[in-house]
Amino acid sequence: MLPARPSSGKNDLFRERLDAIINPRHPLVRLSALMPWSRFDEAFGGFYRPVGRPAKPTRLMVGLHYLKHVHDLSDEEVVERWVENPYWQLFCGFEFFQHEPPIDASTMTRWRKRIGSEGLEEMLKANVDVALDTGTAKPGSLERITVDTTVQPKAIAHPTDSRLYLKAIQILVRQAKRCGIELRQSHTRLAKAAAVRAGRYAHARQFRRMRRELKRLRTYLGRVFRDVGRKIAGNAGLEARFARLLGLVERLLAQKPKDRNKIYSLHAPEVVCLSKGKARNPYEVGCKVGIAATNREGLVLAAKAFEGNPYDGHTLAATVDQAVEIGGVDPDRIYVDKGYRGHDYAGSGSVMIAGRKRGLTATMRRELKRRSAIEATIGHMKTDGRLDRNFLLGHDGDAINALLVAAGHNLRLILTVLALWLAWCLQALQPKTAKSDAFTRLHAFGISTP
Repeated sequence: MLPARPSSGKNDLFRERLDAIINPRHPLVRLSALMPWSRFDEAFGGFYRPVGRPAKPTRLMVGLHYLKHVHDLSDEEVVERWVENPYWQLFCGFEFFQHEPPIDASTMTRWRKRIGSEGLEEMLKANVDVALDTGTAKPGSLERITVDTTVQPKAIAHPTDSRLYLKAIQILVRQAKRCGIELRQSHTRLAKAAAVRAGRYAHARQFRRMRRELKRLRTYLGRVFRDVGRKIAGNAGLEARFARLLGLVERLLAQKPKDRNKIYSLHAPEVVCLSKGKARNPYEVGCKVGIAATNREGLVLAAKAFEGNPYDGHTLAATVDQAVEIGGVDPDRIYVDKGYRGHDYAGSGSVMIAGRKRGLTATMRRELKRRSAIEATIGHMKTDGRLDRNFLLGHDGDAINALLVAAGHNLRLILTVLALWLAWCLQALQPKTAKSDAFTRLHAFGISTP
């Protein structure tokens, strides 16, 4: 059923109103007044059925996801802190201080699945509009964007053959036990001991002994795999239940060290191994994400997650298309690094590749030099946001997490601008002396003052 609108409670005399206990000039209070909350009700209304129990208010769910990615929290942590913070409660649309959590943390997971990645683009689009309204970014900045790719690591254990073989054996045995299948031998105790020995031999650089233990683990897995296949043969229900798991185990047994499309995790088989040329971290396991940001302010306009390991140049068209859909402006100039040579973009904007020398004006040269600022933007999205480790499941989880991380980064920029404006206004009320720190920081941030 459609989300219920929270009651105003104007006649409630026994609870404390939030506007009576908070600072109305707080940046989060000002941001709550600028956000187009009714826009989310219209955008997400089609995802609910007309009958059933009323859903949670849309503003509450959107606000919790914004706060989660602004402060880099988990679902459980943001619900717990929401009870303690009156500013968060006001931001989510409540008028009176609440002493109990508004939802269970698992409700946020189900809400993300219901809305999907395409619906959550509306949250990033609303961020961009608010950034334009507050002066965080200028409308002309949307015509000059910078595009780059990064890796969004998945929350999986470091992939090793011994761990994958042991995990596959344990999952097969556990699933067979749930279905009432009696195996000839589970090999779980022997496999665990072999995995421990393989790790110790690898640490001692005794690779011949390590390979012997890996061969033993692979033999155990093959025995359990064939035994389960024999026991479920002819039973359509069990075959359908084991189809995905047996398919993954068969791929795991057949893969070689130099193969493509290898399995690195059984619970997240979609992840790939990516190399971005970093000396400190040569390989990362996750998915590739294309980031598009304004060249001047670093406002994120697109965060597109890609399946597999495509060439950077072949991701440019999809990333720019998402930036156009969210920003609503076709870019005139797109600044990229040398990894985008041979790109697939065929739009009207010109693609400026790093290292270009000829045919550049002074403005183009300055903007091309500023292309590297997107590296700092990606760094903030990883250290201050949740782009450094994705805990959401599947390809949809990759796309959802990338979009919400971008929305959280934009909100941090907007809150910083609102806080600086407040500090400047307070300084303006004082006697005129030397330029205040707030005045200087506003100009350093690229914001003009009257």
